[in-house]
Amino acid sequence: MTQSVAIHIHRHGDAEVLSDTVVEVPPPAAGELQIRQSAIGLNFADIYQRRGSQGPHAATPFPITLGAQGAGVVEAIGAGVTGFARGQAVAYVHAGAYQVTRNLPAHRVVPLPDTVSQELAGATLLRGLTAEYLLRRLHVVRPGQTVLVHAAAGGMGVILSQWARALGATVIGTVGSPEKARVALSHGCHHAVDYRREDFAARTLALTGGAGVDVVYDAVGKDVFLPSLQCTRPRGIVISYGTASGDVEAFDLQLLHAKSLSVCRPTLRSFIADPQELRAAARAFFGALTEGQVRLEIGHRYALADVRRAHRELEGRATTGATVLIP
Repeated sequence: MTQSVAIHIHRHGDAEVLSDTVVEVPPPAAGELQIRQSAIGLNFADIYQRRGSQGPHAATPFPITLGAQGAGVVEAIGAGVTGFARGQAVAYVHAGAYQVTRNLPAHRVVPLPDTVSQELAGATLLRGLTAEYLLRRLHVVRPGQTVLVHAAAGGMGVILSQWARALGATVIGTVGSPEKARVALSHGCHHAVDYRREDFAARTLALTGGAGVDVVYDAVGKDVFLPSLQCTRPRGIVISYGTASGDVEAFDLQLLHAKSLSVCRPTLRSFIADPQELRAAARAFFGALTEGQVRLEIGHRYALADVRRAHRELEGRATTGATVLIP
């Protein structure tokens, strides 16, 4: 047995429900890898789960270990596992990440190329895989298209904006301050619209000559969903993949009728459930990083012991770029 620090919640609530504890980690079972983590990614989905908000998380008995991504090195290999070696750098997307040492199903783990650091992979893999299916599979972004990226200065926004631009799209990003506008413009956006100062839907229509955008990537939800329909072109699609401002509640489907709009509420897990699709998506993301199509920096680093502060600052939209917990 190996002892490891883990962050648990015993009830849903604000950041104060996060508590650290010491757990016993057994040797990896057949089909598993034991990983000593060097970086644990922090995502808004962790906050949804901590709050108990509706979303992709199935009901789980308490205590719950939050988090869904990380990176580190292989410490032990279970029976029947091939293709990995002790000391190898790896990353993964799998529930229960807020733990220093943990066992994982080997088919949920991806090898890291030498060109991608453990810290960067641990902080960004989930977002990178999300961007991969949003841009390359759910809606295939093609040269000449125009996309609208909400929260363009955030961890997902900077990936989507840069990758969409590399794919040949014109990128319009919404932000909440002049400082975040500068972040968005330096990370792929051709135009940044401060939604606190102007009507983003009207500005988007003006920027597209009244035509509207081909696709909207919406991680904000309630506050921007309906206006997003107004600035989407006929037969365009609005992809609601996050709800930072609250869930999108029932709306009149007739709002889609006049322009034959499509709306989608996807989740990453269905796009990486197959291990081969997971590996292919990871290779595409790591390739985009290696080739410089996507440039990412760690915006904020927190010790794992400071996880409450990290949650509060992410929840308060006080962060930009990727955020990582360091065990």
